[in-house]
Amino acid sequence: MTPFSRRVGILGAGQLGRMLAIAGYPLGHKFGFYGLNHDEPAAMLGHMHVQSDEAHSLSQLIDFADVITYESENTSVELVEKISQTTPVYPSATSLYYSQHRGREKSLFTELNIPCAPYTLVSDLTELHQAVDMVGLPAILKTSTEGYDGKGQFVITQTDQIEQAWSSIGEREAILEGFVEFKRELSIIAVRNADNQQVYYPLVENQHHDGILRLTIAPARQISPAIQQQAEDYMQALLNKMDHVGVLTLELFETETGLVVNEMAPRVHNSGHWTMDGAQTSQFENHIRAITNLPLGATTPRQSFAAMVNIIGQHGDIKTVLNMPNAFLHLYDKAERPGRKLGHINVVANTQAELQTRLDQLKAWMP
Repeated sequence: MTPFSRRVGILGAGQLGRMLAIAGYPLGHKFGFYGLNHDEPAAMLGHMHVQSDEAHSLSQLIDFADVITYESENTSVELVEKISQTTPVYPSATSLYYSQHRGREKSLFTELNIPCAPYTLVSDLTELHQAVDMVGLPAILKTSTEGYDGKGQFVITQTDQIEQAWSSIGEREAILEGFVEFKRELSIIAVRNADNQQVYYPLVENQHHDGILRLTIAPARQISPAIQQQAEDYMQALLNKMDHVGVLTLELFETETGLVVNEMAPRVHNSGHWTMDGAQTSQFENHIRAITNLPLGATTPRQSFAAMVNIIGQHGDIKTVLNMPNAFLHLYDKAERPGRKLGHINVVANTQAELQTRLDQLKAWMP
């Protein structure tokens, strides 16, 4: 074993766990996963513990691991608190507590003077009608928990849609957010280790379709140093408040008056996949470094321009990608299904024109 080799347990065995393990093995670490079945993307990359025998398999993972992390902000806070009594879990239950509930998340933003959309929590149809009167229209109704890739959301543009919106999200606790007029969607990824070393990746531009991220441009074009610093200041406040260890992602809107925060994720993030081929140290390696208390790696881009294109639903003609210069294919070993993330394609370039040429060649993967 190397001097700093650790056994890392991951709650989840999807593509994020898969890419974390791939990034961590060169550092000498070993990996175990707690997942749904033996067919998940990460299952062949380490010790697989299946949830069907929950108590036994979870205890096996805990016995195996020196440190544990997770793939999703929807991981149980109570579970993480229980595991933390015997095995360190990073990010901690505090980060999960805030990020998995939109109301608590927005409250934290407000406490830290981080601008976000006006919002109101609602628990029934009557409260939703009152919230619409307060927030105004258009507005977005979102489930308080468990929403991702546009699921659990409804855009309300007129009052006769209120009942339809409430029904569409399952008549459950939700948050009504006022609509933010923005120029584009951005995100930033930061990493912090237990020694409070912090590193920040450049802001990136994200384009979504049907609520799913389809294209990330990295770094985002025409970002002033002041805007990058504003994003880093927001991140630093959150990292320190939650004593966060690992990757933290913040999704933002760029508006005429500055950055407005949308939401955060206490984990490696789809908008950071470009770092696998486009940055000195990927988000995945830096997350593993952080939770095993190693020095964090440089976040500077390898080349001037990079992009990430998601492969959604169908793989398409992947031989085209393999024949392209400066293109990197990452598949997740997942069966095709509408709306499913099957992999992604990273491209790097020395000029804007070269990047655009590569993206034009990848139009079959973009809506």
